[in-house]
Amino acid sequence: MKILIVQDTLRSGGTERQSVLLANAFAAAGHQTTLLTFRPGGSLAPTLSPTVTTHSLQSFDLHCDWFAPGLSRYIERHPTDIILCMGRMANCYGQWLARKVQDRWPATVVIGTMRTGKKLPWLFRYSLRHVHHIIANSRAACDTLVTDYGINASKIDVIHNSLVFADEGDSKATRLRDVHGATSKTTVLLDVAMFRPEKNQRELIEIAAGLPADLDWQLWLVGDGPELEPCRKFARQSGVADRVKFPGLIRDPAPYYHAANIAVHASRSESLSNFLIEAQAHGLPAVAYGAQGIKECFIPNDTGMALPFGDESGFRNAIGHFATHDTARSARAQEFARTTFDPSRQVQAYLDLFSQLHHSKS
Repeated sequence: MKILIVQDTLRSGGTERQSVLLANAFAAAGHQTTLLTFRPGGSLAPTLSPTVTTHSLQSFDLHCDWFAPGLSRYIERHPTDIILCMGRMANCYGQWLARKVQDRWPATVVIGTMRTGKKLPWLFRYSLRHVHHIIANSRAACDTLVTDYGINASKIDVIHNSLVFADEGDSKATRLRDVHGATSKTTVLLDVAMFRPEKNQRELIEIAAGLPADLDWQLWLVGDGPELEPCRKFARQSGVADRVKFPGLIRDPAPYYHAANIAVHASRSESLSNFLIEAQAHGLPAVAYGAQGIKECFIPNDTGMALPFGDESGFRNAIGHFATHDTARSARAQEFARTTFDPSRQVQAYLDLFSQLHHSKS
C-alpha cells in the first residue's frame, strides 16, 4: 500500500513520536510510506528511517502549525491509498482531504485520529464527521467521541499507542542518580512530558514539597517547553530547588526510567499517556490524576493509582504506598505494558485496518 501520514511538525511530543514510529514500521513492512509535515525540521526528524519519504510544505519554518501551503498540489501529484491524519492541525484538514480524494481516487481512505483530551475545535469536530474512519488511541477517547461528539461507534477503532523506548538495561541508572545527588535511599519521582500548562508540572512540585519530612525524595521533571522556566521559579519559591531536577529534553529517557522509583503525572488533559505506559514497561509504579485514558495505562490499584484532580493529599499517600519497592508488582507492570502496548501488535492492527478499509472502497 501507499501510505501518507500527515503531521504538522516533528516536535518532541507523544503524537509526533507515534507518527515517527508508525512511519518507520510501515516502511519496514514494505509499504511505500511518506511522512508529510507542514513545518520543516523538528527535534524528531533525525529519528526517521531513510526508507521513509519525507516532505515539508513550508520551504522554511514559519512557526505556523496550521499553515499547509501546497497541500492540494502535493495530493494531486502523489495519489495514495491511505491518508492518516495525526495531531490536531492535521486532523482539521481531514474533511478537506476526504472531499479532495472522493472523485479522483475513490479507493483512497482518509483516516482521522483522536489522540487528545483537550476540547476539540470546531473544524476538528467537523472533520471527524467527514473522514472515512477514525482511530482512537484509548477506549476512553472512543467513548468521548461517541458521547460528547455524536460520532457513530461503528466508525471508530481503538488502537492503543505503541511503546517507543526499548529497555536497554540499567547501566546508566546508578550514574544518573549520582549526578543528581540521589542515594540508594532516595525515592526518585519521575515525570517525562513537555512543559505545557495542561501537563501541570507545577502541581507535582507542590505535591512533592508537601511530602513527609522524613521521606528522602527527589522529583525529576524531564522535558522542555514554555512552562519550564515558571516551574523552575516555583521550585525556588517553594524552597525545594535542591530536590527538583530539570534535566531538559532527553531524546531517549529510558535511563531515567531505570534510575527512578515512581512515575508521577498530574496532567489535566490526556487521551493515553505515553509516559505512563513507558514507565510501566520499565517496572515503575504510577501515581497520576485520572485524566481521560489514564486508567488504561496501568493496572488500577495494583501497578498504578489514579486520583481525582486536586487530591494532593491522596497523591502523597499513594507515593508513600509505592515508596517501598515490590519486585512482583514491577514484574506485573512490565508484563502488562509490554503486552498491551507491544509495537509489533499495534502496527499490525493499523495495517490490517488499512487493508480492510482500502479493499472495502476499491
